[in-house]
Formats: sequence, C-alpha cells, structure tokens
Amino acid sequence: MPVERTNIEFPLWRKKVDSTIFNHKGTIIPNWACSMWMIADQFINCKKKSTKDSQVMIVFENHQYQGNVTISGENIRRTPIYRLWFSDDLLDRLRDVFLMSYMRDIEANLRKVKASIIEEEIPFWEFLDIEYDYVNRRFYFTAHYTQKPIFPELFKRMVDSPVLRSIDDELHCKPDIRIHKQHWKPRAEFETELGAQNVIYTLIDTNNKLLYVGEAKDLVKRFKQGHSRIPEWDFYRYNVLPTELAEHRVLLERMVIRDYASLFTNTKNLETKNVSQFTLVNEKIDK
Repeated sequence: MPVERTNIEFPLWRKKVDSTIFNHKGTIIPNWACSMWMIADQFINCKKKSTKDSQVMIVFENHQYQGNVTISGENIRRTPIYRLWFSDDLLDRLRDVFLMSYMRDIEANLRKVKASIIEEEIPFWEFLDIEYDYVNRRFYFTAHYTQKPIFPELFKRMVDSPVLRSIDDELHCKPDIRIHKQHWKPRAEFETELGAQNVIYTLIDTNNKLLYVGEAKDLVKRFKQGHSRIPEWDFYRYNVLPTELAEHRVLLERMVIRDYASLFTNTKNLETKNVSQFTLVNEKIDK
C-alpha cells in the first residue's frame, strides 16, 4: 500500500483514474473542489479552450504541460460545470503511468460495456492527486497509487506500440489516415517492436555523429539485415504510415532524406545549413 503523502503544498483532490481521463482528455472538477480552489474567481468567463484566460499550467513529474479550465451550463437552472483539460503530451504520459487503468479502459471500449461493469470484473483502482496553486494558476499532478502490470515488459512495449495506438484511434473514431510517431529508442529494443510495419525510420550513431534515413515494410526484418552506411548506430525512431500510403513509402523516404540534406552535412555536398555536427550518410539524395 502507498505511504500517505507529507509533501502536499496546496488544497488537494485525490481523483480515481477512470475512463474520462483517457476518453475525453480531461475531467470534470467536482463542485466541492471548485469551491476549495475558488475556481469561479478565475474561470467564470472561460467557455472555450481558445479563451486566453482558460489557460493553466500543469506540472507532472517535474515537467510542465499546457492545460485549460472551462465552464459550461452556467444559467439560472443549472449549476456551472468546470472541466480541466489536458494536453496531448500529458495524456500520453498519464497512459504510461496509469498503464493498467488505460488497458482496462481499452478492454471496456472493445467490449462496448460501461466502465463500471469492467471495474467490477477487473477490480483495482489507481489514484491521481491534483493540487491547485491559485496564485500562479498552476495544477500539480502526483501519481498517488499505481497498479503494477501483470506482465510489465509486455505492457510497456504495448502501450507505446503502433498496434495499441491504432486500436485507440479506431475506438475513438479518429481519422483513418494517421501517421503514428514513435520516440527515440536504444538499439537493444528493436527486436521487441510491435506493429512496426510500413515505416519511415531514422538511425543515429551518437559516437560518430552520423544520421541515416530509411524505409521498410517490416522494421525488425530490415534492421536485422544491417546498415553498411551506419553500422554502429545506437538509437532509432520511426513513423508508421497508414496503409493508404504504402505505395508511396519510398517517395516519402526520399523527401525526408532531401529535407535532412538541407540541414545536415551530406554525402552529395548539397547546400546545407549545418544545424548540427551530425552527417547524413545516405547515398541516394535527390538534387
């Protein structure tokens, strides 16, 4: 069990992590918390996220993220409803930290059942502490309790994989033609990639300051074939293209290579801005 916190600086709401976070990228602030934080004093006129006064800062794990507080239902017959909205990058991090709740939410969406039903079948709860600094208009998020994944390495791979992102897009009716972008990863992890099909990838050799761009139908198979131009690469990242662009993959790869050649020293001595010490080692560069 988690040890009760002693480092609380501002009025706190301990929120159970639920589907609203993952499905709506935000949460309703309960009335008692609105009163405690004096939310109405600062956000009474913030009906849209585009309103400048709705903007707030959210701090989580010593990183700062953009957020918004908005109001709806403010009329004589209804109690105003305030919502706290998260940025995309913060949502991605919350999915990572509260991995089990995120996976349970996906299970509920796949089965098209209510969150309450899936919580009864898979009973655990994770909690997010939310504090609000009224003076600086800043929220502080702290993971108070997280449920350990049953298979931690598998779940870690899945949550950041294109496969899970595609499922999430489908469940939330996002556009079919989407490019799934991945973070930089060390070379040792490539053989465990899930769903790395139809990709444009980048390799870097941080010791020798080299950079390489490639394309692949299957990333893992391509990496196992080796790269003579950059044999000692140590980090990689890739973008998964939608199936509709599979026939244009090589064309897109050539575009990215040419764009990089305009920024980095390259093998064709094309005009470049030399934005770093890295050299682009691709041989095929369009003029």
